[in-house]
Amino acid sequence: MWTRLTRILKHRWLRDDAAQRAIPPALLEKLAEQVAHSEASHSGDIRIYVEAGLPMNYLWQPASTAHIARERALAMFGKLRVWDTENNNGVLIYLLLAEHRIEIVADRGLNQRVNADTWPRLVTTMSTAFKAGDYASGLTQAVQEVTELLHQHFPLDGDQANPNELPNEPLLG
Repeated sequence: MWTRLTRILKHRWLRDDAAQRAIPPALLEKLAEQVAHSEASHSGDIRIYVEAGLPMNYLWQPASTAHIARERALAMFGKLRVWDTENNNGVLIYLLLAEHRIEIVADRGLNQRVNADTWPRLVTTMSTAFKAGDYASGLTQAVQEVTELLHQHFPLDGDQANPNELPNEPLLG
């Protein structure tokens, strides 16, 4: 019970603008441009979602923080319709600031083509930058690495254009 109460206090302690302070408007714009540029070279879609704290219905769960963060990332993967791309190759980069958690959720089309250690390795790279307070380089590096994977496995043919099925702008929650 104390663990859940502590979790609730931690998530409610953060101000509503914590995500906006971590990811300022200039970085949001830069990331949106990077995602748009990325998607010009492959048929996949990349979404970024940064959340300061979890909604209350997640906070009272008896599960571990890692499990809850993953559950929330999967829920946002569905809610943001990242799963709904034509080639099943959408990728969600999810940050939960209150718990310092990073989750990467890739749709089955891409997941079945990459090594099992790909996403944990990318999370480690991002964590290193985030621990230094450098969200910009952590996120831009993540988008670059996801771009390389999507370009490798889902390149566009000749004059083919990415259908851009999802918005490019990162979301803050």
